[in-house]
Amino acid sequence: MPENQVDAEQMKEIFKVIKEDVPELLDRITKILYNSAEAEKFGVSVATFYKALKDAGMTNEQAFELTRKFMDNTSLGGMLKNMVGGAAQGAASARKE
Repeated sequence: MPENQVDAEQMKEIFKVIKEDVPELLDRITKILYNSAEAEKFGVSVATFYKALKDAGMTNEQAFELTRKFMDNTSLGGMLKNMVGGAAQGAASARKE
């Protein structure tokens, strides 16, 4: 195998690190970057989103699930976690082909 190619086991280990360690590191960085004022703004945003869903007639369970996804998609750590997870799934799909 040429020097610049990575075998399947090495790729597996790389994606394992990306999937398990990077999100935790990013979460820690996010906690440092966002001070209490930013956290308060984020909380208000989440509460407003949830209330709008409830006002539209959704059940508590529906509103909670969508609010959880909203929080994941609007936080820095959540966005990066989703990107890393998507990259890992894409690599796994490519290996199957």
